[in-house]
Amino acid sequence: MHKNNVLIFIPTYNEADNVETIFQQLRQQNLPADFLFLDDNSPDGTGKIIDKMVAANTNTFVIHRPCKSGIGSAHQEGIRWAYANTYDVLITMDCDFTHSPDYISEFIKHSANADIVIGSRYMQPDSLKEWNLFRKSLTHFGHFMTKYLLGMPYDASGAFRLYQLKHINKNIFDLVLSERYAFFFESLFILHLNKISIHEIPIYLPARTYGTSKMSWGDTFNSLRQLIGLYQRKLLHKNSMLLK
Repeated sequence: MHKNNVLIFIPTYNEADNVETIFQQLRQQNLPADFLFLDDNSPDGTGKIIDKMVAANTNTFVIHRPCKSGIGSAHQEGIRWAYANTYDVLITMDCDFTHSPDYISEFIKHSANADIVIGSRYMQPDSLKEWNLFRKSLTHFGHFMTKYLLGMPYDASGAFRLYQLKHINKNIFDLVLSERYAFFFESLFILHLNKISIHEIPIYLPARTYGTSKMSWGDTFNSLRQLIGLYQRKLLHKNSMLLK
């Protein structure tokens, strides 16, 4: 049984250097929230660290999966868990400190204006100033493609989001097919098509604190392929993305 109506969800893979510290920073925010971690059997022992955190905190939970199964599928599992446990609000974020816990109170405040709140990297010019040129270029290219192919002005590929679950039919997420990084723009596009209200707030993204990025070249090419496929679905089978 949970005590709070807000759930903060953080998927992890090889985040032993980060997970305990980010959890401490989240707790220091004094948020009326519970916490859910999902670990894909990290070989660096992240899951064992989370188990200790869960044992010491009654508002903290964990899902263990047997292997690395895709960031999109992790978010889908977190979303299903939140609905199954009757949370009103779900906040999703990364574990590597690119998503600062300091923004969460702003997310909650702006949720009065929309059913989804997104942390946007494109609303202020210096949001990505610590990123190298290649990574900046790749990110801006992805934003350009989702904006003009899908017709969405939002930062569609980021994971820092708030969902007002009580206002969103859980069956909408069953329309999302991607299990990898394309989940983020596909899910937002389907929510957008189904007229779920979306609001953005500006965030600053520093470079990753510890460890390395989980996104591979394979993920990049898969996301591009999925984006083109989603554009084709928009043109030819748009009704398949609308909740009946």
